[in-house]
Amino acid sequence: MKRRTLLKAGLIAVPATAAATLGGAGWWWAGADLDTAGKIRFVNRLTIPPLAPSQRDPEGRRVFDLRASPGEHRFRAGRPTPTWGINGPYLAPTLRAARGETVVIRFRNDLPETTTLHWHGMHLPARMDGGPHQPVEPGTTWSPTWTVNQPAATLWYHPHPHGRTAVHVYRGLSGLFILDEPGARGLPSQYGVDDIPVIVRDLNLTEHNELDERDREQGGVGIVGDLVTVNGTPAPYLPVTTQRVRLRLLNGSNSRIYRFGFGSGRTFTVVGTDGGLLAAPYETGRVQLSPGERAEIVVALRPGERDALRSFPPETGLNPWDRRWTGGDDTLDVLELRAARRLAPSPPLPARLAEAPRLVTDPATPPVRRFELSGYTINGRAMDMKRIDFAVAQGSTEVWEVTAIDDAPHNFHVHDVQFQLVSVGGAPPPPELRGWKDTVHTPPNVPVRIALRFRGEPDPATPYMFHCHILNHEDQGLMGQYVVTAPGRSAGRSPVRSAPTHHQH
Repeated sequence: MKRRTLLKAGLIAVPATAAATLGGAGWWWAGADLDTAGKIRFVNRLTIPPLAPSQRDPEGRRVFDLRASPGEHRFRAGRPTPTWGINGPYLAPTLRAARGETVVIRFRNDLPETTTLHWHGMHLPARMDGGPHQPVEPGTTWSPTWTVNQPAATLWYHPHPHGRTAVHVYRGLSGLFILDEPGARGLPSQYGVDDIPVIVRDLNLTEHNELDERDREQGGVGIVGDLVTVNGTPAPYLPVTTQRVRLRLLNGSNSRIYRFGFGSGRTFTVVGTDGGLLAAPYETGRVQLSPGERAEIVVALRPGERDALRSFPPETGLNPWDRRWTGGDDTLDVLELRAARRLAPSPPLPARLAEAPRLVTDPATPPVRRFELSGYTINGRAMDMKRIDFAVAQGSTEVWEVTAIDDAPHNFHVHDVQFQLVSVGGAPPPPELRGWKDTVHTPPNVPVRIALRFRGEPDPATPYMFHCHILNHEDQGLMGQYVVTAPGRSAGRSPVRSAPTHHQH
């Protein structure tokens, strides 16, 4: 039972000093946090999203067929919850492709409204990106194609319709897109056995088991859920059969920030971030992910051991009021790992994993562009679908400085590129943030510098997005657009085009 419910029932009390100090608001304040540590009965075996089947077309391209449609999913006893899903009633299958392959996605929209499908973290042409300029109307099919040209990584895909991203993602439209790289060895890699997708999402249900899509009254971030699920499974447990298990963590929530660790206090090894593997494994006891961020971690277990993946109160830098209303004081049990009595041996982790990003050599490099995040604006302007904010030259490397200047939680995501963190508040980034990233948390009044190299093909009329990935903020206007142009050229004067041709079925 959540603390708010306990308070209403009179089963726990607010200290008299707090009530006297805060008056009637004391009850409200004291019930605004959530602590489920040690209180979850992990009774449901973790669902592993299926690998999406694919086929080769006559040109040798890997073709995936995806279909979005309404469905139902059971989160708790009683009637099932109306949801949306891709190739199923809720969430989506895991796509998998290798570097050098050309992929084709045949995406059919059988939902009652227009949506899109964005390939978060993928380097690809702007017209294939699946952002708000590539709408897919009900009853039509969109077929983007591109060649995978980036390192092995855990990416994901989700809708990106202008002004409706939050509700489409919340209803269930998201899945992983795993990229492999020929020759990579040494990490747990058997999908569903020792290589596990962990899509963490929070939600609220009404008394009739419908998704509660109302925003939290305080905090300004939209939905903050009380029910935490993994791959759509509430109260999940994972049977572990190997000495080491690789967890591909995705914060798939609309607004909640998680700071993952384990109930036992054990350490684990971070091997990858948004855009691929770190240069070397990094051992720690915590890894924090804001919405959209990913981390690959490897956990070593002993035979018969059980331990709970837990989210501890995140380090957001927010003031106490805004921290509390946005989930910043919450402690949440997420997933129980249950080791078998006999574990298959796992090889030791390699000492080196990948080449380190080297886009800039001097952390003091002055920024080319500055971005101030405040409310629902970037540099004082809200998103305008008809406005291209700036152009970047193909092949150029830029340093951007992003600063959140209000007291709200924010992060920053850039389409098409994986970037390198140069500094956080003037200091070098911590070890777990030194790999390739496409999304980064931006604490209040802390400048975050990132280096980006723009390798995409020039397209002065079709933009990529940059935005806060707290989806309520994105939908309300905290987003902008850039285009890639040939060196020495400016953005096109023609209207921004909407989408590739769709096929009616």
